[in-house]
Amino acid sequence: MAALCKDLVLLISQFLDEEGFKETARMLERESDDNRYSTKIYFEIRKQKFLEVLDNNERAKALDILMKELKAFAPDNEELLKEMTLLLTLNNIRDHESLSMYSDAESARKVMMVELKKVIEANPLLRDKLEFPNIANHRLRRLINQSLNWQHMHCAYPQPNPDIRTLFVDHICVPIPSDDNLFSAASDSNPLPSQSTSMLVSTSSASNSTSSSEAHSSISSEALSLGVPANMASIEVFEDNTTEISTAMQEISDASLPHQSSVNISDDLPKNVFRILNEGSSPTSMEFHPEKQTVLLVGTTVGDIGLWEISSGESLLSRNFKVWDIAACSMMFKATLLKDPSVSVNRVAWSPEGCLFGVAYSKHLVQIYSYNEAKDARQQLEIDAHVGGVNDLTFSAPEKQLLVITCGDDKIVKAWDAINGVKMYTFEGHDAPVYSLCPYSKGNVHFVFATSVNGNIKVWLYDNLGARVDYDAPGLGCTSMAYSGDRRLFSCGTSKSGESFLVEWDDSEGAIKRSYLGLQKNPSSVVQFDIMKNQVLAAGDEHVIKIWNMNKTELFTTIDAEGGLPANPCVRFNKEGTLLAVSANDNKIKILAKDGSLQLLHTTENCLDDDLRVFSDTLTKVVSEAMSKVVCAQVSDEDVAKNGNLENSGEVKSKITGKDTTSKSREAH
Repeated sequence: MAALCKDLVLLISQFLDEEGFKETARMLERESDDNRYSTKIYFEIRKQKFLEVLDNNERAKALDILMKELKAFAPDNEELLKEMTLLLTLNNIRDHESLSMYSDAESARKVMMVELKKVIEANPLLRDKLEFPNIANHRLRRLINQSLNWQHMHCAYPQPNPDIRTLFVDHICVPIPSDDNLFSAASDSNPLPSQSTSMLVSTSSASNSTSSSEAHSSISSEALSLGVPANMASIEVFEDNTTEISTAMQEISDASLPHQSSVNISDDLPKNVFRILNEGSSPTSMEFHPEKQTVLLVGTTVGDIGLWEISSGESLLSRNFKVWDIAACSMMFKATLLKDPSVSVNRVAWSPEGCLFGVAYSKHLVQIYSYNEAKDARQQLEIDAHVGGVNDLTFSAPEKQLLVITCGDDKIVKAWDAINGVKMYTFEGHDAPVYSLCPYSKGNVHFVFATSVNGNIKVWLYDNLGARVDYDAPGLGCTSMAYSGDRRLFSCGTSKSGESFLVEWDDSEGAIKRSYLGLQKNPSSVVQFDIMKNQVLAAGDEHVIKIWNMNKTELFTTIDAEGGLPANPCVRFNKEGTLLAVSANDNKIKILAKDGSLQLLHTTENCLDDDLRVFSDTLTKVVSEAMSKVVCAQVSDEDVAKNGNLENSGEVKSKITGKDTTSKSREAH
């Protein structure tokens, strides 16, 4: 327990530093020195002072030091102090046997410093403070949260939004009276899953905020209820029954949610190959347009981007990688590109309304295009965003200002004005390259999840005031996060050893709600996932697409897409869940559709062709009729001008139609 007490002191010291209580932290450091070692240090310094004064024959001053400064050590050093008193009677302190080797003050001080160094190194507290131990940020806060959630899990009557007002006593929920006693009956055998205070800030408190600063202070004041890590362990540290507890809680949670019918989910899945697109190089990222459900944006391993119209299979746009303005780029990027000109696309993404799309490249750059319709994509912005690769890119609109958010190998997250490219926010604090981003909002509070390659998850608000939440993803590897339409938070990631984890989070507590089974170990690449509506999770694994019912942990089904998929294919649903794009071998993209969607897409495509033909025929007829009316009108006007002379009517018609009808008319006459 002594070691744990020392750890607690160091954690409190770190917490005080994190919260800005610098002077209190320094006071704690001074007070936390172990007395035995501290006493030795103080005594040796005063003893040296006494000997130096005595060696200068200043006996009165030496007596004063002995009585005022050294007497305090008398209880534990009685014999030593008697010998020091005897030194006052000697003409030369070197006449004392123990001081026969005492030469001069400078040499004696050097000897004393060697001894003090040994004392410092022997003192565990002082030794550790010479090099502060490597402790994860907000560690104390997370430990407190684990304790609070553990208490809440073991409440006889766990309530939503528990009112935790003190850490001095164990937390206990008071049952809510119920007329039909359904709640108490359920809690006797299967207590309901806990729901703590919102991870960031409750919607109600956010909506009541009158300014962003008030919202920020509200969040800060709730700091101790934030960010519980995923692996909640038993309070009895040496009895690791975490797995049993997790399984039990998962079963309770599953029972409390309405299950979708398996038949309905199966019927709703896009599982038939409708079209195969040939991109020309291997796809790395795909994204359907948020409004135009059949428009697909693609990025590839060689830096190309493409736009496809799925219904017709037409390539709307194909652009090779090109720096738009090399003069505006940093010297570091120019040198990197000169050394190795190869560039790949790490991420493509649409803005919420689909009027812009962004491309994040493996070297420094982000390019933003404006998009109106069909093939109309124009260069909007080019940003030298990060040192190294830009690993992810997304859009967000806090305070109704459209931002493009990026993260990179330089361990930084940045937010830029999507219109003019001005950098608005910089989020620093990750200790590894940042792998993925997930923006979201609750009420008036906008925030963004950022996950590093070592699985550290931080939550940032748009205020440059530091991360509000800090915890770890399972597996401590590259992890991406996403919210479903019904505000459920999921993540999927792969550890360095190749283990993959697909989980749902309780974003009120920052704890894992359920872990989905069926992903296999594969260290070759990171598993990608996507969400279909509010029903289905899909992940590319083992050369197939694996499907889960959101409310059940067991694997529901797999889709092989007629084979030819890589080990971990990229998967992407369109907004309505009617189409599923999956990357395939040989630079191909397979488009899967639901049974009903196949006929609908074919019908839509045929209708488009029919509509074009009808439109063309109608346009020809309208133009012809309009031309005849114009001819008649102009002939009448000229006839009136020439007092009814019809001989020039052929000349007028020839001007409009381009045919010489006058000569024919004359020949007829």
